[in-house]
Formats: sequence, C-alpha cells, structure tokens
Amino acid sequence: MKIIRALIVLAVCGLLCSCQEAVQKPDQTSSERQIRESLERANRYMVNDEEEDIGNYVRRHQLEMTSTGTGVRYQIVEEGKGSLIQPGQKVTIDYVLYDLVGDVVYSSEKDGLMEFVVSRSEVPSGLDEAVRLLREGDGAWVIVPSHLGYGILGDQNRVPSRATLIYYLKIEKVE
Repeated sequence: MKIIRALIVLAVCGLLCSCQEAVQKPDQTSSERQIRESLERANRYMVNDEEEDIGNYVRRHQLEMTSTGTGVRYQIVEEGKGSLIQPGQKVTIDYVLYDLVGDVVYSSEKDGLMEFVVSRSEVPSGLDEAVRLLREGDGAWVIVPSHLGYGILGDQNRVPSRATLIYYLKIEKVE
C-alpha cells in the first residue's frame, strides 16, 4: 500500500511539474512575441518617419518622382538613348550624392566617376535598382531609402546610420 501511495504521489508531482512547465512556455513565448511586436512597431515608426522626411524633401525641391515597389524614387531629367541598362553591364556614372539636408556627401568631382557591374557589385541595392531604370546618357534624380542604401550602419565613412541617399546621376557609359 505504501508503494502505491508513493507511486501516486510521484505521479501527481510529475503531473504538477509538467503542468508548471507548460504554463511557463506560453509566458516565454508571450514575452518573445511582445519583444518582436515592440521591434516591429519601432521599425514601422522609423520607416514612416523616413518616408515623411523623403516626402518633405520631394515637395521642398518640387520633384515629380516615380516610386518603385521597393521604395526607390527617381525622376529622369535628361533623356539618353538606347535600351535600359541590364544586369551584367558595366556602367560609368558621373554623380553627386547628397543627404536629406542637401549637403554633398560624395561626388565624382572629388571622388572620381563611379564604375560598377550592374547586379554584381558592392553598391547599395537601391542604386543598383535605379540604374536598371536608366539608359546611357540619362540624367536622373534618385532617392534611396536607408534600408536599400547603407542601412543601420552607414558606410563607416561619410554616410551616417539610417541615411536616406539622394543621388543626381548621369549615365556616362554602358558596356
């Protein structure tokens, strides 16, 4: 009889312990969910804040831009010739890169013409996307949101963290 009681007590303790673990797991999951939701809210806030800043910049400079599905905006102000630039082609670009305040960050005048192979280079993905919307000889304004530019870290040189990139591009050569 003592053995049966001991087994029943052990079984009850085992059930209580397993129930307690089951109760703790939803709390951990709930906590993880709350953290994830807080991060998502903060990210949405930052994206909305950047979108508002970009919209203000566009209005202030009276630009008539086309927006891509990813958030890159562009306006062709000088028409080139030929077909759209394709992945794998090498482009040479005369450019000025501005921040949202209008200060020059980089320029081909100081830093030399930019050359890269489309879709195969270390340029920001937003710039790569924008170049594929242009032709040789095109001049364009391009706005690249931070998530398609240098992101949270910046370029570790002159582009700060979470910076919106504003380019004036002139496609000089396509090979």
